[in-house]
Amino acid sequence: MDALRRRPNPPDVRWLGGHRGLEDGIVPGAGIALRRLALRSLRTVDRDVHLVLDPLRLGLSLPQALVILARERPAAIFTTGGYVAIPVLLAARLLGIPTLLWEGNIVPGRSVRATAGLASAVAVSFTATCEALGLAGAGPAEAGSARPCLETGTPIRETRTIDRLAARERLGIAAGEQLVLVFGGSQAVRRLNDAVAEVLPRLVERVHLIHVTGDAGYAAALAARARLGDAQRPRYRPAPFLRDDMLEALAAADLVVGRAGSSTLAEVTAMSLPMVVVPYPHAGGHQRANAAILSEAGAARLVDDAAFDGPALLEALRILDDPSTHARMGAAARALGRPGAAEAVATMLLALADRRPIPDAQAIARIARGDVA
Repeated sequence: MDALRRRPNPPDVRWLGGHRGLEDGIVPGAGIALRRLALRSLRTVDRDVHLVLDPLRLGLSLPQALVILARERPAAIFTTGGYVAIPVLLAARLLGIPTLLWEGNIVPGRSVRATAGLASAVAVSFTATCEALGLAGAGPAEAGSARPCLETGTPIRETRTIDRLAARERLGIAAGEQLVLVFGGSQAVRRLNDAVAEVLPRLVERVHLIHVTGDAGYAAALAARARLGDAQRPRYRPAPFLRDDMLEALAAADLVVGRAGSSTLAEVTAMSLPMVVVPYPHAGGHQRANAAILSEAGAARLVDDAAFDGPALLEALRILDDPSTHARMGAAARALGRPGAAEAVATMLLALADRRPIPDAQAIARIARGDVA
């Protein structure tokens, strides 16, 4: 969104979503007009009444999407290909409205696989995703591909203007001291919380620790902090969420321990940070495939969820004890980073909106790396 708003004559942006999503609070709060379809943003997998109602809602949503798009006539549509994208992409195809689908995981989910064929163009975080979608070799738009698939990276918040030294000063991290950031996600953080709790006194003897616990783990983390000695207590900073402070914590950190969601990996690599990555073992194994990219490039140490405990967390700190290893991992992360991903996606979307050719893969890659304005 910011990448679009920074453009000269920024476009009018509107949001078409479903029910049962996060749109209610986030979208209007960002100053974006919100419309809803009959279907829910997330399809149910439980054997309940919604198993019957969801297909009915989907059927009702197609004519609804047709009416909305026919009336508002957007120049282009951007989607991440979730369940709600099915009627929108179908309606857009019928009305001749160009669409850009973005997928952040190396292994695309079922809804993306089902809808990618309806999109005018596809943007991905990992090149291998194009092959998984049957779009391998469709990179340069001018090569004649009807559906170009280009690697942009994952759009993230602006990281290039954040000052590491200023962030460390605000957090009270003295020169020569090291900061570790541990975070997982609201549904995937318990394993990480348990590992921190198991070895907390030994951790804070060695490093400062910012620990994002999620709501469920915050009270226990506060109790554990209270049990620390007076000298150790300031070195442990639990928080249920960081939200706007996350980028400052990343900028100040020396090592990140966390899950392998697309946005997490994008921000960590954009900050050139070594990582110990513990992929969430469910959700189709998407995170393990994401994590393998960093691990194979030398930017991260991959630890299986079942093997991650307190001793494994202490072992991770050895990265900080070897400056050459730390520097090598940071350089590998930097090579993977795509701090200009949002600009690259915006470039593709606006080209579709203007009915211009999409820039070729090399041009998009330069924008994503931040090599051009």
